[in-house]
Amino acid sequence: MAFIAYFSENPYFDPNAEWFREGAGSVYDLELSNKVYDPTLGSDLWAQALDEKVFAEAVGFDGIMLNEHHSSPFTMRSGVMNLEAAILARITERVKIVLLGNILPIWDDPLRLLEELSAVDVISKGRLVSGFVRGTGRESYAHNSQPPYNWERFQEAHDFMIKAWTTPGPFRWEGNHYHYRYVNPFWRTFQQPHPPIWIPGLVSRSTVEWAAAHRYPYIVFSSRTDLVNQVFELYREEGSKHGYQAGSEHVGCVARVVVAETEAKSHELGHKFIEGPGNPFLEGSRGRVNVWAQNLPGLNPRAVTAQLPTAQAAFFRESRGLGQTAPLLTPEEMRAGIDPATRRDERSRRDAVYQGLLDAKSMIVGTPDQAIVGLRELLETVRPGILIIWGGDGAMTHDEHMTSIQLLGERVLPAVREIAEGLDIRSCFES
Repeated sequence: MAFIAYFSENPYFDPNAEWFREGAGSVYDLELSNKVYDPTLGSDLWAQALDEKVFAEAVGFDGIMLNEHHSSPFTMRSGVMNLEAAILARITERVKIVLLGNILPIWDDPLRLLEELSAVDVISKGRLVSGFVRGTGRESYAHNSQPPYNWERFQEAHDFMIKAWTTPGPFRWEGNHYHYRYVNPFWRTFQQPHPPIWIPGLVSRSTVEWAAAHRYPYIVFSSRTDLVNQVFELYREEGSKHGYQAGSEHVGCVARVVVAETEAKSHELGHKFIEGPGNPFLEGSRGRVNVWAQNLPGLNPRAVTAQLPTAQAAFFRESRGLGQTAPLLTPEEMRAGIDPATRRDERSRRDAVYQGLLDAKSMIVGTPDQAIVGLRELLETVRPGILIIWGGDGAMTHDEHMTSIQLLGERVLPAVREIAEGLDIRSCFES
């Protein structure tokens, strides 16, 4: 049956802060100074986030998915995903800890990353799933990583880590980007030869092809069936080139699912989901990408870069299904504040954006029974062996998160498992 994990960005949400007043939550990515951070609030939010994940295990989820975005308020794990994973490794007992994923090119010392991941796997007694990503231009900018070498560093760091996990040390490594006289990580992983590796992403053809060549499950950060099916078809084509038939166990997707006891309450939460701190990776959010930080020179191959439209910000939004979230106000207007009439106009536009997400089936919102109907359609159409439910985010409160998790676990998961079993959808843990 399918593997089902729970996920939330767990943003730094301070609704009383000046920077988050109506309209000001739409700041450009990498533009907000950390001077707005309140450590007391941050400590409380961390405790709530950990409680939510422990509760997700208690209600029956198979895994907890973590990710990270650096130097940003739209996730509490701003660069410390592995630290949270280590905490969860000790305070949970059963769930897989799924990291989607570590940004390999920004690590100047992948041996240190390997040691951290090995520790998480040992502490959890073999519950780590390690995901690797290339990252976007924003991470390269924030960590001073040279974008022209992004793809090369990703592949070499991966190859080095696999060798260090599978080859008894000590040994020497002399590559193009990494050099070690002595490689001998003493604390080896609990899982042998190494933890499962999954590759998350969206529309990068080269990454899909690379994942298929390594038989790593590919997780699409979307539930739009047309997009997901295109990615899965490419994966299957590549799998056949490498001598195997890819099935449901090789593919997964992320579905935003918002549930409440009543339909009216679910839509209230659905609006809150996308109206927290601006997140450019959350479809429908007010978060906006800084073009200069996203498509850095050399990050993408020349052939791909030449095909980008002049308005590269539009390309970024459209490639992620975000075309309808175009900026409502200029940065100058946001900084100056907006009058009530503009607020009403913004609300009408936000309502239109939200309805567009529902129409595109990019979000499943409703009562548990309605959510089951939407997830059944997704399973029948896409057949993902890995289903990650993005069950809370944005401006949702801790209590709203906990109620949503409880409804998902008690009333939605059993039905989804039964549907997946009837469709003979298998996860990679069964193959």
